[in-house]
Amino acid sequence: MKKVIFCLTLCVVALWGCKQVDPVKTIENLHAAYIGESTASAKYASFAKVAMEAGNNAVAVLFLTASKSEAIHAANHLKVLEGLGHKADQVNPEYTPGDVLSNLRAALEGESYEVATMYPEFIAAAKTEKVKKAVKSFNWAMDTEKKHMVFYENAIKALTDNTEAALPTGYAICPICGNTYDAAAVDDKCAFCQTPKKEFVIIQ
Repeated sequence: MKKVIFCLTLCVVALWGCKQVDPVKTIENLHAAYIGESTASAKYASFAKVAMEAGNNAVAVLFLTASKSEAIHAANHLKVLEGLGHKADQVNPEYTPGDVLSNLRAALEGESYEVATMYPEFIAAAKTEKVKKAVKSFNWAMDTEKKHMVFYENAIKALTDNTEAALPTGYAICPICGNTYDAAAVDDKCAFCQTPKKEFVIIQ
C-alpha cells in the first residue's frame, strides 16, 4: 500500500512539474502586435482620407486596403492572445497625418521595421515558447507586410514620377490572414492560408 501511495505521489509531482508555463514573451509580443496593427489600421484610414482629398485616388484605395488588412492582423493577434487567457490593452492611436507622399514614406518605414525587426523577433520567441498559433499569426502578418512594402514603394515612385495612373485601381484581401493582392492578379487560393479567392474582400 505504501508503495502504491509513493508511486501516486511521484506521478502528481511529475504532472505538476510538467504544468504549462505561460509563454510570457509571446503574450507580451501579442499585446504589442495587436496595438501596432490596430494603430496602423486607424492611421492608414486617415491617410486614405488625405489622399482622397488631394485627388490621389489610387493611393487612397491602397491605404484603405492596407487599413483593412492591418485590422485583420490585429484581430488574429487578439484571438491568439485571448486563447492564452489574456485581454488586450485599449488602443488609442495618436498621430498627425502629413501630405500624401510623406504618409506613404511613413507607411513604408513602419512596414519595413515590422518585416526586418519586429516580426522576426516575435516569431523566434513564439517558436521558443512553442506557441504555434502565435507563430502562424505573426507569419501571416509579416508576409503580408512584405507585399505592402512593394505597393508603397511603387506608389512613392508613381507620385514622384507623376505616373499614378499606372498604379492598381483595386485590391483583393484575404479575410482570414490579410494577404493582399492587386485585384488584377489574384491567385485561385490565398498563397498564405489557402482561402478560396471567392471569399476575398475587394476594395476599389
